[in-house]
Amino acid sequence: MRQCPYCKVGIAGDLVKCPLCQSKLTGSGEDPCYPKFEAQKKRSFFYKAQLFLAWGLLIVGIGLDFMVGLRLPGYPKLHWSLLLAMWLMVFEFGIMRQFKPGTGSAGKVTMLVLLAIAGWCVTAYFFGFMKITVDLVIPSALAAMITANFVLALIDKNGNTMAYLLSGLFIGVVPSVIFYFVRAEMPLAWAVCLMVSVVLFAGAVIFRGRAVAEEFRRRFHV
Repeated sequence: MRQCPYCKVGIAGDLVKCPLCQSKLTGSGEDPCYPKFEAQKKRSFFYKAQLFLAWGLLIVGIGLDFMVGLRLPGYPKLHWSLLLAMWLMVFEFGIMRQFKPGTGSAGKVTMLVLLAIAGWCVTAYFFGFMKITVDLVIPSALAAMITANFVLALIDKNGNTMAYLLSGLFIGVVPSVIFYFVRAEMPLAWAVCLMVSVVLFAGAVIFRGRAVAEEFRRRFHV
């Protein structure tokens, strides 16, 4: 057992420094008291490596944009490095959600898709393809998200996914209804998104009816 010369206590295991005062321990070490988490170390290294690359891209992009004056062809006044910074923030937040403990798969998928949609809308505004984004990209992404949450709800045994599946019904129905009354027509992609959300909600009632009822009671206190 190793000893701390200042705290006058014995420290079991293979620690090198005292956990109380951080002084170097004396004596011979023993077998580790706790198992080593090699997988966690690998995940930590991967996170740090991608964070280093993201910061490198951001710094280089800002330097080329604001210092060198490099512009995208056809967009002489657009500071593209700000869009790059926004997408890197979306990417980093998505990575953080992947590493955050206690977050279910449905929550990660939903948050990542919504952040990606928000980033895509900002990009589409500056590059001039907002119409195709609203009429095609957004409903397609939402339909894919609702489908993924439906699959996760079927295999989830703890009931943590049902809330995201039921919110998909709201996400699919409300924008489609707004389009129908504002434009007096509904784009095909939004109609597909609406049908997907309603069909999968019916599937949730059929396959997981009790879980759906419990989720409604929990959310609306009925």
